[in-house]
Amino acid sequence: MNFRLYGLTGGVGMGKSTISTLLKEMGIECVDSDDLARSVVGPGKPALERIRNEFGDEYIRPQGVLDRSKLASLVFENEEQRNKLERILHPMIRNLWQEEVRQWRSDKIEKGVVIIPLLFEVSLEVEFDRIICIASTVETQRERLKLRGWKTDQISSRIKSQMSIIKKMERSDCVIWNEGSIENLKRQLDRIFYD
Repeated sequence: MNFRLYGLTGGVGMGKSTISTLLKEMGIECVDSDDLARSVVGPGKPALERIRNEFGDEYIRPQGVLDRSKLASLVFENEEQRNKLERILHPMIRNLWQEEVRQWRSDKIEKGVVIIPLLFEVSLEVEFDRIICIASTVETQRERLKLRGWKTDQISSRIKSQMSIIKKMERSDCVIWNEGSIENLKRQLDRIFYD
């Protein structure tokens, strides 16, 4: 049995978390690098201390947890600061998902998916057998982010910090178009994983 590793990417607010839930319901192993990013900055974790050293105590709340929204405001407005944060986090996150993939191979499962929003931006294509991009219109993307309570300037700076969705779609092996129902998403996933 040949193991196939899929990388899944897409723009912020385009449905990566929804796809993660659907994949798990389908019984397909899946790890989300955003979840790993949250885990490596937990209280007492080395990444949190490195962030404190690099950015200052004002980005750590009194309870000893990262002030994610304050740090996000800084790094999505300043490319140099964002690069500094990525140099801390990306190697740790990559080690964690690669460890997960090694376990999948060891368990002899057929397929697994790693969700990485910045897959192309950090040149990880070579790690995967196939790349899937989840996409929607920019209008839908902005509406979804507004529903999360994001302000217009936050939305614009976050979108600007990522490769355009058109480029991601062009560089992917297949695209999931997320403008319809959950049932429509399931049909698209079935075609990718079982046809």
